[in-house]
Amino acid sequence: MFSLSSRMGGTVLGVGPGVFILALLWVFTLLLCVLLSRTSGSARFSVILVFFSAVIVTLVLLLFPRASEFPAPVTEIKIVDTFFVGRYVLVCLLSVMFLGSLFLVLVHHILEPVYAKPLRVN
Repeated sequence: MFSLSSRMGGTVLGVGPGVFILALLWVFTLLLCVLLSRTSGSARFSVILVFFSAVIVTLVLLLFPRASEFPAPVTEIKIVDTFFVGRYVLVCLLSVMFLGSLFLVLVHHILEPVYAKPLRVN
């Protein structure tokens, strides 16, 4: 069928787009054959034409793959983080904001004075 490269690019569940194209072709062919078999007259015999045209398209897709037989050599991809400094500036700003918020919570909530209730005098 379609030859897949060693890095399996563009695949879903380990199969390439050719398998999905063939599956859609045969589902559409089956649906069309069922619909045409319900008709009357000479249109009923067009099921044979639809079936053989699907066979021909399938054979063309199987015998003439679009990918080369030998995969292209894989080059090593170097990942460069271009936002390195900006990322650490953002982490520093978020850390300062977190510590400032923690300090404000400490001042306004935890260290809030608790006033004594007055004694009842009867």
